[in-house]
Amino acid sequence: MSEKVIKIKSKVFAVRIVKLYKYLCDKKKEFVLSKQLLRSGTGIGANVAEAGCSISRKEFLSKIYIALKECSETQYWLELLFDTGYISEKEFKSIITDCDELFKLLTATVKTIKGKQ
Repeated sequence: MSEKVIKIKSKVFAVRIVKLYKYLCDKKKEFVLSKQLLRSGTGIGANVAEAGCSISRKEFLSKIYIALKECSETQYWLELLFDTGYISEKEFKSIITDCDELFKLLTATVKTIKGKQ
């Protein structure tokens, strides 16, 4: 999977996270978990964007790995929001599917880069 695809998908995901954050704050009056979700969910794309400007393969791998960790954290916050009833099963399944796809893409990228070293 190309770096450009991951960059696009992570940005689209970040937009969904921002919208979910606004919904949780405005409609559910939930501010703590949603803030954590906002930070980790938008951090994926931010680190992917930084990776695109890396000066070495090692730096690129480091940024992609950080994005992978942010993605894992985002999965946790989404599960917690679902388990506590802040988001419905339909909302959860929709966004966790995108998060899981990003996780797989980032994992594959890490494995590919490590294989080239």
